[in-house]
Amino acid sequence: MASKQPRPDVIIIGSGAAGLTAALTLATRLKVLVLAKGTLSDGSTAWAQGGIAAVLDAGDTFENHIRDTMVAGAGLNRLETVEYVIERAPHAIERLIALGVPFNQQAGALHLTREGGHSHRRIVHVDDATGRAVQDALVSAAQAHPNITLLPGRSCIDLITGRHEARYSGSGRVWGVYALNEATGKVEAHTARATVLAAGGAGRCYLFSTSPRGATGDGIAMAWRAGARVSNMEMMQFHPTCLYNLEVKNFLVTEAVRGEGGWLINPRTGKRFMEFYDAERMELAPRDVVARAIDSEIKRFGLDYVHLDISHKPAGFVREHFPMIHAKLLGLGIDMTAGPIPVVPAQHYTCGGVLIDLAGRTDLPGLYAAGECTESGLHGANRLASNSLLECFVFGEAAAHDILERWSSFDAPPAIRPWDESRVADSDEEVVIKQNWTEIRRFMWNYVGIVRTTKRLERAAHRIKLLYDEVEDYYGHFRVTTDLIELRNLLQCADLIVRSALRRHESRGLHYTLDYPATSKQARDTVLFP
Repeated sequence: MASKQPRPDVIIIGSGAAGLTAALTLATRLKVLVLAKGTLSDGSTAWAQGGIAAVLDAGDTFENHIRDTMVAGAGLNRLETVEYVIERAPHAIERLIALGVPFNQQAGALHLTREGGHSHRRIVHVDDATGRAVQDALVSAAQAHPNITLLPGRSCIDLITGRHEARYSGSGRVWGVYALNEATGKVEAHTARATVLAAGGAGRCYLFSTSPRGATGDGIAMAWRAGARVSNMEMMQFHPTCLYNLEVKNFLVTEAVRGEGGWLINPRTGKRFMEFYDAERMELAPRDVVARAIDSEIKRFGLDYVHLDISHKPAGFVREHFPMIHAKLLGLGIDMTAGPIPVVPAQHYTCGGVLIDLAGRTDLPGLYAAGECTESGLHGANRLASNSLLECFVFGEAAAHDILERWSSFDAPPAIRPWDESRVADSDEEVVIKQNWTEIRRFMWNYVGIVRTTKRLERAAHRIKLLYDEVEDYYGHFRVTTDLIELRNLLQCADLIVRSALRRHESRGLHYTLDYPATSKQARDTVLFP
């Protein structure tokens, strides 16, 4: 079924920081359609607590921020990308201020906090709910723009490419996307001259994750199936401090709690333990170091969690800096001003993804990408705290500018074949989807987690192979639903993560394997070709 909306100039898949930044930039000249799974604010942007890293203080420099990013990324970063993004950070903050984002102020200037891996205070924030404030401002601006059409409730299935043309041209172009209208259950073909993927990460591949429910790697999986390369998918970041609570399984306790003086304590010994893992940086070590340290303490002492304690700071200071977290924890019976917070590591960020250049271009003509679904070279083997939203703003704008500059070279899309449902039926066994979803997330957590071995990875690869035939058979016989689309993409991303991890015969950053504990002298990306 074809979409009833007027044909846009550009389609953007995703309504978070990257997608809406691209939309607002493009809309100065072009008609833009933004497709969102669920509501406009269901993505990861609204969940970001910490802030946005930018050099704004006279005592800091771009060189410092670049060095911190490269150190955190264990040298796998591409220096050209790191410089490109960090030098554009102040402009990104200025643009957000112009949109009305109410960043915290102190003495008439932006208040800057500090997080793990940063050598200086450079995190611009809105209390401890920066992502929500940014998302609200971007959505409001997009809703008010006459050249932007926002379509929530669209689960994207596959990119429309040359093989979907009514008369195949062999162009290899991307012409848009097939998307399920979640309200009607019908599949729509949305076409445009250019498409921007901003669909977020693949965090829900794991049993424990701070990512929202919809972070199922849709953009990565669609780009891979269309023929784009992906890179460094083994670099899956685990946030060190997710609240340990049997009722609330994905509440993140921001990095800034440690940045403002929080201590990590072994609840059995009652002592801080980071000195045994990184005596110089202690709790301010990069996330991969801290996550492995907590994982080690939990396994060595048979713990369920460790403690994150900032109660030695004045109660007013804690409430002022972390109002949202303090209120949330208080509702669960935990007073962070008076005692410790039980925390465990959880999957947090997908550092790998679809390969892009500095203009956000992918391998496929007509397809751009930005944000967590990409591998731009910024994060390397481990993302530095608060560089993620920054990447979204910089590459969302970069992709838009490149499209505007090249607009005269973009052809109008040809006639596209409608989605074919003539040989499928409604599913009568939804339990199959739920069972396979749970199985994927569980074996990925157990076999492809913070610490890996070749044997564990091979076990995961075996399970993926068995599930693949079952999922594809199910996909081929039943009408698509959002759950089925996500299951298919989860399995595809799990496969890419495991294949990438098996290819890296070293330990670097977020990829730590007991079979190859040393770090190779030369840092190389793990690039997979479709």
